[in-house]
Parts: sequence; C-alpha cells; structure tokens
Amino acid sequence: MDLSHLPDSPGVYLMRDAAGAVLYVGKAKSLKKRVSQYFHGNSDTRRKIPNLVALIRRIDYVASASEREALLTERQLIHKLQPFFNEMWKDSKSYPYLQITKEDFPRLVYTRRKVRGGGTYFGPYPKAEPLKKLLAHLWRIKFLNLRRCRWDFSLARPLDEKKIKACLYFHTGQCTAPCAGRISKADYGALADRVAHFLAGDFEKLRGAFEAKMKASSTALRYEEASVYRDFLAAFDHMAERVMIGKLEPDFLEHAVGRTGAVTALKQALGLPRPPAHIEAFDTSSLFGRQAVGSSVCFVNGEKNTAHYRRYKINFKNLPEGSNDFAMMEEIVGRRLAQVKRRGEELPDLLLIDGGPGQLAAAMKALAAQGVKLPVISLAKRLEEIYSPRHARPLLLDRAHPGLRLLQALRDEAHRFGVTYHRKLRGKSELEG
Repeated sequence: MDLSHLPDSPGVYLMRDAAGAVLYVGKAKSLKKRVSQYFHGNSDTRRKIPNLVALIRRIDYVASASEREALLTERQLIHKLQPFFNEMWKDSKSYPYLQITKEDFPRLVYTRRKVRGGGTYFGPYPKAEPLKKLLAHLWRIKFLNLRRCRWDFSLARPLDEKKIKACLYFHTGQCTAPCAGRISKADYGALADRVAHFLAGDFEKLRGAFEAKMKASSTALRYEEASVYRDFLAAFDHMAERVMIGKLEPDFLEHAVGRTGAVTALKQALGLPRPPAHIEAFDTSSLFGRQAVGSSVCFVNGEKNTAHYRRYKINFKNLPEGSNDFAMMEEIVGRRLAQVKRRGEELPDLLLIDGGPGQLAAAMKALAAQGVKLPVISLAKRLEEIYSPRHARPLLLDRAHPGLRLLQALRDEAHRFGVTYHRKLRGKSELEG
C-alpha cells in the first residue's frame, strides 16, 4: 500500500474496499504516521481492528487545522457513514462544551447540548479529562471564582435563607456568595468576564506561570508535581487549537477528498517527495512599467489561506519602454522568502510562478540568494505547460487533471489579487495627478 500521498499533519482518514465503500474512519495528529501503523505486523493498531487491513484498497484523507478539529470531523463522518469497523462510535454521545450561563449570577458548567440563548459556549473539547483537571486546579487557587451551586435565583428572586445557611461552599468560603449579598452584580459580572476571556484564549500569563513551576519542580526532582503542570500546559494547547469545522454539508466529503486528491495528484505528476499541501503562487502586474506591483497567494490543502496573501510595490525601476518581468519576479519571490525566514515560519511545500522559463529562472535566482531549497515550478498560460528545473522539457497535463486545475486556481487567484492592487494604485495616482 502506497502511503506517500499522506501528509505529516492532522486530519481524518477513510479506508475503502475494492468497491469504494468506506470501511473505517479514523483521526490522527499525523496522518502519515497513524495510517502506517496499520501495515506494521506487530502494531497495536493492527491488532485492535483485525481483518481490516486485508480489505483496504484505497485510503482517502480530509486535512484538518488541528487534532481537535480532526476529532470533530471524524465523529460527524462516522455518524453519517456508519462504517462497519467503527462499532465503538455508533452511540449518540457528543463532545462537551463549557457554558457560562445566562443568569444574573452566571455559573460555569459542562454541557453536551448547545441551547440558543442559553449563555456563552466554548469548545467543544474532545479531550475533556485534562481540561477538567486544569479547571479543578483553577477553582482551588480561586482563579475561577464563580458560584458552583445549582440554585436558581436572581436579583428579583433572592434565594431562601435556609438554603444559603445549608450551603457548604458558603460556609467554607469557597464561593463569593452572591446569594447572600457578599458581592455586587457588577463585581460578579467582572469575574464572569475574566472567565470568558480565559476560555476565549487569554491564558498566556497563566501558561507562563505554569511553565516556570514545571521547570522548578523538575529541577528539584519533584517529577510527579512537574507532570501535573505539564498536563495543565497540554490542556492549554488543546483549548488553543483551531477549530473551523461546523455541521458537515451533504457534499462535504466529496469536496474535501477532491481537494486533497488534487494535492496527491500533483505530487505524483511532479514527482515530489511529499504532498504539496502548502503552495504559494506569485504574479506581477504593471502598465508599461508604471505602478508595478507583485502578489503572492497561498493555498493549504487545496483551500485559500488568506492569512498568507501578500502584495508588493515593486522597488525595481522599470525602463520607460516597458517592464522587466524577470527582475520583478525575482524581487517579490526574494522578499517573500526573506519574510518567511525572518518570522521563523515554515517554508511552503511548493512555489508556483506565473510564466515560462524566464520567470522560473528569476525565481530560482531569488531562492539561491536567500539560501532556500524547495520545489518551484512555473505555469505558462498559452498551453498550460509546467516548467520545472528538474526536467528538460515542460510537462503537459490533461486539462481535466485535478493537479493542473489546482495550479490554475492558484495562478488565477494570484493574478486577480495582483490586478486588484495594481488598479487601486493606478486609480490613486490618476487622482493625485
């Protein structure tokens, strides 16, 4: 079984039989490592699901932004597809949320149901156990200091005094006791806001404190105590993971597998060592050398990633008789690579240059100047030829090839983004003139 098309990143994998039916759906922090375990004779994964491997004829995958998102996608696909080897997931159990209730004096509670108008929800959190341990510690140190009782009361309907006197949290000082008037609604609301900000991701101060305590415990050989803080930090990471997935649309699977299938097809067509999940495309635009601009766009797993879009005012001075496309391409590729290195970001898996051999050579000069090695190709518009420094002749793919369609989408998006910027600058220049 060829697993070279699987990326070393989070996602969901679908194992199919000879007829294309889905046998099993699983999730992974690293798709490549997880799926490869099924094909190792002594692996625990292989023993847990006997007879599965012999039936597998094809493996598709759906890329995810994080392991947490992969868990949620996996759950929804299992309920939708009901694969034969996923018996353990056929219950109706859902992942928990944390809810700050909509009351005069809100509570923080776990719930598996989101109710419209029921308050503010955070999550869902597939790994609930480390989160519960973290929150229990935060209750103990009174960072979380909302009431923990289940009594239903408000400013208009005060709690019966007998119930207040019988409350253990009240007597032990573990509660701010809004029921007894020990804290105002405004001050209590400020506590609830602090909890909301924390759950929304504002926990860097706490993270720093826990990292320091973990290092101090480890230095003092208190390894059990250090492991507790390590687990707290892992809970922070789980809470911070990106989750983009909502309710899956009817055609989600076909669309998602189609995107990643295009990445796989491109890997095979270009003979790349790994799937080009992260591709950045470059284009230049000018009018007789004036208002020269460049643009770069980014697709990750076949989808637009606008956070990595960039536009450039060209510093190179074109001659009056026309523009030097090669020099402009060399400049913008060099500037983008310098930025990636300066910020310590991961390099793309592939660079796509709009143009022919000349533009490709210019981009290669920029790579050499920056001391960067990564695959780079160009796509010429006339025949949609793909030029690569690894091949003497251009590659011509069928117009329906999914990898070519992905490259065309990138090229067209880079052109659109650059032309929009060029028109904006040209319009501004005409107004100033």
